[in-house]
Amino acid sequence: MKEKKIAIIGGGNLGTAIAEGLISSGEVLPAALTVTRRRVEMLQKLKNLGIHVSSDNLKAVQDANLVILAVKPYQIMEILRQIKPVLRADKVLISLVAGIDLKEITEVTGNGIPVFRAMPNTAIAIRESMTLISTNGGDEGSKKLVVELFEKMGKTALIPDELMAASTVLASCGIAYALRYIRAAMQGGVEIGFGAELAQFITAQTVLGAAKLVLATGNHPEKEIDKVTTPRGVTITGLNEMENKGFSASLIQGLLVSFKKIEKLENP
Repeated sequence: MKEKKIAIIGGGNLGTAIAEGLISSGEVLPAALTVTRRRVEMLQKLKNLGIHVSSDNLKAVQDANLVILAVKPYQIMEILRQIKPVLRADKVLISLVAGIDLKEITEVTGNGIPVFRAMPNTAIAIRESMTLISTNGGDEGSKKLVVELFEKMGKTALIPDELMAASTVLASCGIAYALRYIRAAMQGGVEIGFGAELAQFITAQTVLGAAKLVLATGNHPEKEIDKVTTPRGVTITGLNEMENKGFSASLIQGLLVSFKKIEKLENP
């Protein structure tokens, strides 16, 4: 990976997070990475890390082996047409843009370019993202390259492109839903006597532990829940009250509403 040159087109929150994640992995040298943005002065933090910053998309793509598009949905087609003259079969193109499928991208790039879609979440900056990846049929070498890239910044799974909207809701929106649980639990912790900072620390570590239990054991969450619920116990009383107030139903409904909205964006 160190010998590959990478261009990130779009130095907003996600593009910056990916750049930071790649550098912190130690597998990508700052000098091999270029990040573009119209207002290049907004990339000073990345420049201080030794990353090339630019407002010239065409030059960045021309010099890169791997191109990551981290722009807004309304920008992607214009940018694809802009960089098409320097897209070649030996480059790999990865779109992080929600709502624009592989078919639409390939209509601009042509079938000769390996094209991937990837949907990470913002935990990519600390190399703990869940990134879903789909492809238009790229060769095995390209697939391996893209998976390895995102594996350096968390976990990955290859999925059909038609599941990309759902993955956006479950993984990308999902991190916000998980953080909202943490916030609510913190508030409850303050109600029962903890200071805000200590409540945040306890809650965050507890959520981290719960997630690691599921990942390490492969157990269904209910199996782990059973280990901490006893007849007439404190835990089951709290769980039943949460369910009575619609905890699971509200979460599922939130996921479904988000999914319906992204479907409308993809199929206006």
